[in-house]
Order: sequence, then C-alpha cells, then structure tokens
Amino acid sequence: MPHGVVTGIIFALTPTVVVGLIFWFVMRAIMRADRTERSAYAKVEAEERARFEREHGVPAPAPTSAE
Repeated sequence: MPHGVVTGIIFALTPTVVVGLIFWFVMRAIMRADRTERSAYAKVEAEERARFEREHGVPAPAPTSAE
C-alpha cells in the first residue's frame, strides 16, 4: 500500500488514466474504420456511376439520401 501523498495520488489516478486511454484508442480505431469504409464506398459508387454512364450514355441518377 502506498505510504506517501504523491504515491497515493498516483495510485488513485492511474486506473482513470488507463481507462481513458483505452477508450481513446477504441474510439480512434472506430473513427478511422468508418472513414476508410466511407472512402471505399465512395470509390465503388464512382466506379458504378462511370460504368452506368458508359453503358447507357446518360448520366446516372442522383443518389437519394436516407437522412
């Protein structure tokens, strides 16, 4: 058990800091995965639009927003 004031403060704050860092890393990974997935989806959608325009000779219909 800690006997000094400084070591007591360190022992009290360490769990909070560790949990905060874990939370930050998890949220960062989620945000990066979402950004990567949106980028890949936009690339596929652009390729499909280009293919549609080549095959039909007209611009592809505009996407409808679900929001």
